[in-house]
Amino acid sequence: MEKLKTIVDEALGQLEGTLNADQTEKVTQVLESAIIRGMLEGQHRAVDACRECGEADQDIAHKIATAIRQKNDALIVNLSSLR
Repeated sequence: MEKLKTIVDEALGQLEGTLNADQTEKVTQVLESAIIRGMLEGQHRAVDACRECGEADQDIAHKIATAIRQKNDALIVNLSSLR
């Protein structure tokens, strides 16, 4: 999660001096929202790919999909804490 915070901080650092505090907060919210939407889209694609597995691979696919959901849920919680 530190890496994500570093990425956001670096992006905002590139805008340093051009934004006031309110604008910086708005940009932070926009970045957070975009990251969450992108992450969720990736999660949906991964879960869809797991569902397309053959019957023999369904158990492994289910475990992978569950692991993806858990990691993404943790990411959303951590992103929310950046506020």
